[in-house]
Amino acid sequence: MFGLVKSLKEKLAKSRNSLIGKIAETLSFRPKIDEDLMDDLTDILLQADIGPDLSMRIIDDLRDDISVNKIKEHTEVQKSLFSIVRNRLLSDYENQVSFFSDTQNKPHVILIIGVNGTGKTTSIGKIANNFMQRGKSVLLIAADTFRAAAVEQLSIWADRSNIPIFKKESGADPSSVIFDGLSHANAKKIDIVIIDTAGRQHNKANLMSELGKINRTIKKVIDDAPHETLLVLDATTGQNALSQAHFFNEVTPLSGIVLTKLDGTAKGGIVIAVKHQLNIPVKLIGIGESIEDLREFDANQFVEAMFE
Repeated sequence: MFGLVKSLKEKLAKSRNSLIGKIAETLSFRPKIDEDLMDDLTDILLQADIGPDLSMRIIDDLRDDISVNKIKEHTEVQKSLFSIVRNRLLSDYENQVSFFSDTQNKPHVILIIGVNGTGKTTSIGKIANNFMQRGKSVLLIAADTFRAAAVEQLSIWADRSNIPIFKKESGADPSSVIFDGLSHANAKKIDIVIIDTAGRQHNKANLMSELGKINRTIKKVIDDAPHETLLVLDATTGQNALSQAHFFNEVTPLSGIVLTKLDGTAKGGIVIAVKHQLNIPVKLIGIGESIEDLREFDANQFVEAMFE
């Protein structure tokens, strides 16, 4: 556990140093514990992408703690603030189960959606490899047939990890690819099926139509699937990522978020904002380029890496 937290702390250094550094600097700059200080701390939380509503709630809790416990020292203000953020995050994830062990269905069908450029294909390859390392049989279904490059990229990941991939010619109907791929998975008694989908649609109506058709097709083969619908988001895009999540969640119910490139942003508060604003848990985080750098999101480890 210590090694995992230490590694995570190193990967989250940009977010950690930005948040802690700005808070420490503000506390040293403001001699009084007053409303000017509260305003500055609110701004820092907003800059960390925690979001306006939650940022104000956190600062309200801080005011209450300062008043009740008669806090006079700036170091105690910082401790109180971190404690409030920690407790909110941990309470949001207290009942989260392991993503990689919660696979009672066979095949366990995971539908992956998201816009191009978020790291969707790379995430699929890493998720598949993680299941393979746990002794599961995996099949990838290349249903992003609008871009030949998408099938090629997924094929590269499949070849790299020796994972079978079901694909058809470029331009094939995605639902047809999914139907035949799932039928193949059933016949071969595959444990895990991961379906890649097109990363971009022209408008919401097209997206709703396409994802609706895909979901109906999946249920024709496996009536209780998909068992997971994951949206891949790029953490470095901040509030734009949250807007994408709002949009996709209106189109199809999401069971979780894959938050990529978390090591490349100073705005780690997006982890807290996603759950609070959308009530969608972050299930996996990407913190680097290697296969091992896609991990299950563990709230306790994240809190320790960011605030301890």
